[in-house]
Amino acid sequence: MKISEEEVRHVATLSKLTFSDQETSEFATTLTKIVEMVELLNEVDTEGVAITSTMADRKNVMRQDVAQKGTERNLLFKNVPQHENNYIKVPAILEDGGDA
Repeated sequence: MKISEEEVRHVATLSKLTFSDQETSEFATTLTKIVEMVELLNEVDTEGVAITSTMADRKNVMRQDVAQKGTERNLLFKNVPQHENNYIKVPAILEDGGDA
């Protein structure tokens, strides 16, 4: 199944994302390859194979809940394109730009 550039633009619009024409083309190509790989799973003969939800042999493996030192704010904001008063600024996703 081919993913068109128009489909990529549509999903980007719904997600409030903006891509260049080159990025849109690259995403369409990459997503098409991903869908084609997933479609290959339809060709696998699973007759007689028990239904499973996981291939891992471990269940509920969790670490201890121990407080750890966080990352310094200046390092976190290093790659942030816009910020103000210690908040990261992102494009509004609500039409009126108001709070959720």
